[in-house]
Amino acid sequence: MSQAQPHAIGASQKPASTASSPQAADSRPGCVDSTELLRGQKTVDISHNGLTYRLQATRLGKLILTK
Repeated sequence: MSQAQPHAIGASQKPASTASSPQAADSRPGCVDSTELLRGQKTVDISHNGLTYRLQATRLGKLILTK
């Protein structure tokens, strides 16, 4: 028998829920909507374990997290 392979999301497919959907954030415990984090800004600094990270929203609506 063959094992089921994990399904990769291709360029033409989108995940069922996205971080920009408020309904998606409400339906999962611990999920925070990106608009709550960014509060209308393009970037926000996040302190974690003594280090500062930057969360940035791109023009295409993607998120980038950098150290």
